[in-house]
Amino acid sequence: MNAKITTFLNSGLLEKYLLGETTVAETEMVETYISKYPEVQNAYNNFQDNLEVVAKSQAVEAPASILNSILDELDDAPVVEMKKPARNYKSWYKYSIAASVAALLFAGTSYIFYNQNKKLSHENQVVVDEIFDLRSDIQMNNKRLDDLMQQFKQLNDPETYKYIMQGNNRAKNLKTVAYINPKDKTSMIDVVSLPQLPEEQCYQIWAELQDKMVSLGILSETDRQLRKIPYAENALGLNITIEPKGGNTTASLDNSVAEIDLK
Repeated sequence: MNAKITTFLNSGLLEKYLLGETTVAETEMVETYISKYPEVQNAYNNFQDNLEVVAKSQAVEAPASILNSILDELDDAPVVEMKKPARNYKSWYKYSIAASVAALLFAGTSYIFYNQNKKLSHENQVVVDEIFDLRSDIQMNNKRLDDLMQQFKQLNDPETYKYIMQGNNRAKNLKTVAYINPKDKTSMIDVVSLPQLPEEQCYQIWAELQDKMVSLGILSETDRQLRKIPYAENALGLNITIEPKGGNTTASLDNSVAEIDLK
């Protein structure tokens, strides 16, 4: 397709011609292009076919009773030959074509805008979700960084004391490290290794006070990171025992696997 035909098809004159809105000069030009160039003729035919589809889709079938009444009236009425004014028919046809073109353009434009809005809405939601995820990741990373900085600060505090707890014969491979700071009243424990227990049992760490044992939490076999545990004021020692799954309210000292003195 040469540039001349492309320019003509993009000018909108063919649509104006179908709507009956071209001037005399424009009408002559359009009809010349239609008769001279097969590409223009094909575009014209395709446009007319689309109009026909739209017109049929909008058509409403008249009720049979009305059609019968009209036929009865025509049978009774005298036959009078009348010549239809060509101008009125042409005007009716022009407005019919204009209405069909307008309906087609409206439907096409609406569909395009609908798809564009739908696509933009989806893209906006994707961006919002990504921003939300990014913000959550940043907040989580900031919290982790703050926790690590706090732990680093506590570990390097001269007032922090380090206690290594080794397992006895019941758990020879058990090893944990406790970090206790009496000044700041903070305690942390680093689980280095814990022998695996049956599913119905767990390890529980206790603080030994003057007259009782206070639970400081359950140690998990999969827990391999430095974490905080409750600080026990005036604790005399720490003890790790084997307890039923979920922990116990009273320490089973007969099942003790590791202990240290804090005195």
